[in-house]
Amino acid sequence: MSLSVYLNSVFFVLFICLLSSHYTDCSICLLQVCFSGQVTVTQTPSVKTVQIGESVTINCKTNTEVRDACTGSYTCMAWYQQKPGEAPKRLIHSANQRDSNTPSRFSGSGSRTDFALTISRVQTEDTGDYYCQMIKGCTKTSVSVIYDPCQTN
Repeated sequence: MSLSVYLNSVFFVLFICLLSSHYTDCSICLLQVCFSGQVTVTQTPSVKTVQIGESVTINCKTNTEVRDACTGSYTCMAWYQQKPGEAPKRLIHSANQRDSNTPSRFSGSGSRTDFALTISRVQTEDTGDYYCQMIKGCTKTSVSVIYDPCQTN
């Protein structure tokens, strides 16, 4: 099962200005990509249940390469975690760069059109919705971590 979202670029220009801190001059940088069209983002799986201690990988694919207008790189991908009742928290930016408060068990990879977020040794606090965000598209995967008292790690 996969989830696809098709959204316009103007929405995500605002989204990035509000949520992305790795751009030094958001307003100038993002105007370069604001009107470059629309992109489809597909994230799989859309729902995943894992046991404590397991690893999980969430994949994100876009229908076109999205180049970062500031750096010229093809790593214009961020990953966010959202827990119920809380604002989204960015975990990864520039495809594979962990934010300062992101635990090392979270890792990002990929470039051009194919990206992945891997959570190694998942913990109960990792339960939540995970969003992949390209410059102009975004979708999510819900991850539930279950505790099995019979399982030994």
